[in-house]
Amino acid sequence: MPPADLRGALRTAASDPDRLSDAQAQALLGADGPALDELCAIADAVRAQRAGGDVTYVVNRNLDVERVGAGTPGARARVRELAAEAQRLGATEVCAQGPLPPGAPADGYLDLVRDVAAGAPGIHLHAFRPAEVADAAQRRGGSPREFLEAARAAGLGSVPGTGARILDDDVRARLAGGPEMPVARWVELVTTAHEVGLTSTATMVHGHVEGPAHQVAHLRLLASIAERTGGFTEFIPMPFVPPPGAPLPAGCRPGPDAREVRAVVAVARLLLAGRVDHVQAAWPKLPEPLVLQVLAGGADDLGGLLLDGELDPAAGQERGLTMARADVERLAAALGRGVRRRTTRYGDADGPAGPAGPADPAAVPA
Repeated sequence: MPPADLRGALRTAASDPDRLSDAQAQALLGADGPALDELCAIADAVRAQRAGGDVTYVVNRNLDVERVGAGTPGARARVRELAAEAQRLGATEVCAQGPLPPGAPADGYLDLVRDVAAGAPGIHLHAFRPAEVADAAQRRGGSPREFLEAARAAGLGSVPGTGARILDDDVRARLAGGPEMPVARWVELVTTAHEVGLTSTATMVHGHVEGPAHQVAHLRLLASIAERTGGFTEFIPMPFVPPPGAPLPAGCRPGPDAREVRAVVAVARLLLAGRVDHVQAAWPKLPEPLVLQVLAGGADDLGGLLLDGELDPAAGQERGLTMARADVERLAAALGRGVRRRTTRYGDADGPAGPAGPADPAAVPA
């Protein structure tokens, strides 16, 4: 039988998740065995209420900004071609991450926006992490707000809320091994994006030097931002994956185990309900059995298919890490749930997923 504090936390979670205290949320993060199964069932009921029964996904293509030379005069036509190819393959979203390459012009980030919009009219561009927003503003000699307003006018649709790691300055410095963007600056940049009309994702990297109290505080901060701005489309809990061959910081774990992954997804669903109603299963970082478990324990979305394309398969960091629609359908069927292809903002992506044959996202090999 679970300890009294955990039993009480489970009762509160089942009756009214909004009444969970920080101490109760931390207790839930430590759940294991039957108590963990009960927690996940509670979270899954909230998922059904807040996000519906379908497993959702978006057809997208990732571009690594520096790899494709985005923003530089010699690469602009290539960026347009890559965006056009993604749209032909059925993508409704292009995601661009990473800083401009050395020597790029001051308005290189805006040129990237313009090139994607020109190559794939109507496609949603999801680009520029807080670090890139700060870099763009500095290059242009203006404020982040001025850059974000200009980028939105040029065709930017949303920004990745990555770089959050854990929103605690001490944890961030320990994990990075030195100075890191302060939490207040990250919050400022993300909320500014929301204020100019851009949405963003919200993320948390867990399983390293942080503890349950840090995880709960991170989720509470995201919830407070969401209450103020309404700008988060989804929450993405990402397990920490150590860089190959790199030494771990002192006191750092090598990533979360399956128990922690399930608990974090479930608690995030409970603490963010009504504020951020979509929770993503980070399938590129999880084994398939665990993907199924988190989809049955609070998560509703699989994120993007990460199309490679044929023009330049190495243009994205996740080359070869592609999911097919058939895989989404298989996972959903195992849970007795339907499938819905969505837009970046969780609308319905109407129309066919792409032409028949190899260009159909359903036919792209995983």
